[in-house]
Amino acid sequence: MTQQNNPILIVAEHNGQSIHPITYELMGKAKELAKQQNLPLAVLALVSPTVDLQELRFRGANSIFYIRHDCFASPDESLYAQNMSNVIRDLEPEVILIGATPFGRSLAPRLAAILETGLTADCTDLKMEEGHLVQIRPAFSENILAHIQTETKPQMATVRYKEFAEAERNEKEPSEMIELQTLETVGHQAIKTERISDFIVDITEAPVVVSGGRGLKKAEDFKLLQALADALGGMLGGSRAVVEEGFISKDHQVGYSGHRVKPVLYVACGISGAPQHLAGMKEAEMIIAINSDPSAPIFQIADYGIVGDLYEVIPKLISEISR
Repeated sequence: MTQQNNPILIVAEHNGQSIHPITYELMGKAKELAKQQNLPLAVLALVSPTVDLQELRFRGANSIFYIRHDCFASPDESLYAQNMSNVIRDLEPEVILIGATPFGRSLAPRLAAILETGLTADCTDLKMEEGHLVQIRPAFSENILAHIQTETKPQMATVRYKEFAEAERNEKEPSEMIELQTLETVGHQAIKTERISDFIVDITEAPVVVSGGRGLKKAEDFKLLQALADALGGMLGGSRAVVEEGFISKDHQVGYSGHRVKPVLYVACGISGAPQHLAGMKEAEMIIAINSDPSAPIFQIADYGIVGDLYEVIPKLISEISR
């Protein structure tokens, strides 16, 4: 395996059938950084035989290194990390970028530990200064943007979904595809029992998101929101407050410190509209807010607002939708 110069390396993510769109977003930003530093851009993809890699070829990478094997059909973070580390040691990349998806957030620290390098999580922007990757992410309860540099290499970061535009498509200059044979499956069955995430439909891909906030009294009340989400064909979201209370998992958190979503419809239930939450959903095509406080900031950006008790309003909405 050969690679001219030390590349910027993108770790591709897939759902068992196709490449996750965050991969193309990372490639778009990485192309910009690579051009500034005169570095090649490479992609590393560990996939099952069912995953189509053709689209990757047209997004501007110099090389795409890949391993195909049935063991990569499920999101076994430890298995992925071990095999990726073997390839990365050979490539010696300057920078490694991974999507800050549920899977990426679990994979990245394992990979960083194996490589004995630093990691900055949940970046919202990246830039290069004098050969160093400046990793920009919110800090101190979203009040500042921290600019972080790591001295160890490779410089690693996870990047939030929908922060950057996807790399432009160009079929006239397809990437070089390099299939690798290196594969470690020793202990695979034992490792699989320890995995902590599954390939699921990401909340960021949902056409409808129904989110709950402080207006919910207890975790069980998310069942009411789930009923509304089911009626609308959507998924559940939540504000940082309910995530911190343990009402719903962080995978569902919408906001600057969670996921940025751009659904066709966003229904905010009992959410006041703190700036950090608005940052994650204000680009929805239509926003409906339900809140008992008529002065709640959420109403300032809502297309439709309902001032009322969510425990009374939502059952009526479900009844109307189900007619």
